Amino acid sequence: MRIAGFEPLTLIDYPDILATVVFTPGCALRCPYCHNPELISTVPGSRSEFFTVNREDEFFAFLEKRRGLLDGVVITGGEPTLHPNLLDFIRRVKAMGFLVKLDTNGIFPDKVTEILATGLVDHWAMDIKHSPKKYPLASGVPIPIERFQQSARLLMKSGASYEFRTTVVPGIHEPEDFIAIGKWIAGATNYYLQAFRSIKIADESLRNRIKGKTIDLKVIRNSLLPYLPSVGIRE
Repeated sequence: MRIAGFEPLTLIDYPDILATVVFTPGCALRCPYCHNPELISTVPGSRSEFFTVNREDEFFAFLEKRRGLLDGVVITGGEPTLHPNLLDFIRRVKAMGFLVKLDTNGIFPDKVTEILATGLVDHWAMDIKHSPKKYPLASGVPIPIERFQQSARLLMKSGASYEFRTTVVPGIHEPEDFIAIGKWIAGATNYYLQAFRSIKIADESLRNRIKGKTIDLKVIRNSLLPYLPSVGIRE
C-alpha cells in the first residue's frame, strides 16, 4: 500500500490509545476545507507526490521498534479504501499485535462491507460531511448520497466500534443542517462535532467566504440530543 507519511505518536486520533498515524495518498472527494490537501491527488508531479516517500517496509521497521510502546495504528488519508491492498496492510498490522483504527469518508460501501466482514478493524471513524441534500457543498463533488448512507447503515448495524464526525465549517454548514444529519444517523452511538481550523485548507478562496462567520457547536450539540445519545465536541 502506498504510504504518504506517518506521524510517530498521537494521543488524540485513537480514543484512549497510544498510536501512530499512517497517511495514505489519494481521495475521490474535493472538500474545500480539507486540512490534508497535499494528499488529495495521486497523479505524478502533483503536490501529493512529494509526500509519497515512506514505503511499507520503512513503516513496518518503525512499527517493530515500537512494540510494547504503542498500542494502535490509525490509517487515514486521503481515503484509505481507495487502495486495493488496504486489507493486506491491516492484516500485517494486526499480526504484529496492534489495534487498528480506520478513517473513511464512506464513499465505497462495498469496501466497508468487505473489511467489516473480517473483524480486523477495532475502531472505525466515518466522516459525515453534510446533510444529505447539501452533501456536495462539503464533499466538493456530486457523488450519489446513497453511497455514504449505505456505509453509515453498515457501521450502525455491524456491532463494531465506530464513530461519526462532522467538521463544522461556518458558511458551509448552518445550524439547521444538523437536524437533518441527526435524523439521518438517529441512534448512532458516537457522534462528534469537530471545530474547523483554517491553518491549511484545499481551497484558499474559502477563507474569504467564511471570513467573520461563526457557528456555535454547543447549540448544535443540544439540537442533536433528541436524535443521538452521545454528541461530543472536539475543539
